[in-house]
Amino acid sequence: MSEHRDRAGTDGVDWDARAAAFDDEPDHGLRDPDVRAAWAERLRAWLPGRAGDVLDLGCGTGSLSLLAAAQGHRVTGVDRSPAMVALAREKLAGRDAVFLVGDATAPPVGGRRYDAVLVRHVLWTLPEPARALRHWRELLRPGGRLVLVEGVWGTVSPVGIPADRLTALLAPLAGRVRVERLSRETALWGREVDDERYAVVAVPD
Repeated sequence: MSEHRDRAGTDGVDWDARAAAFDDEPDHGLRDPDVRAAWAERLRAWLPGRAGDVLDLGCGTGSLSLLAAAQGHRVTGVDRSPAMVALAREKLAGRDAVFLVGDATAPPVGGRRYDAVLVRHVLWTLPEPARALRHWRELLRPGGRLVLVEGVWGTVSPVGIPADRLTALLAPLAGRVRVERLSRETALWGREVDDERYAVVAVPD
């Protein structure tokens, strides 16, 4: 495997090359106070009410990890891009957080278990999303939850995973599945969007 392919995700994007500018997108860097507050409010509703252990897979530069840590959670972030992980470590310096370079489908966390597995805009890139979901479920403690933020982007050649497909994949894995439609929540994206965006909170039996 070439160095480029090793750095690239399963979507073929070289995320190391994009790391420096990644936070320029409003919903990536969360630099705008209104966008940041909107994501913080959602995470407060999606993550456990008590401080717990959160695994942020495909964490990028750690923006959601930072919000989770600010809410008292102990965060482990995993991303296959060393450049992204370096920025996340810098962003959360002094916080109760650790960041690891690794594959979101097989995170290098050993036998650790978590109160929540948080994954944003990763599942749609995976060739075997059902297998990833099964593994992520195994990383949960009893009563833990999967928090999945996904969507379908573009109109001419749309890419992504529709909510109905994701809920079907989760049906054999989780007793409770809640879908929140996010397309009209412009505060989350820093602009109006016309494609499908949503979050799923799934709690296994």
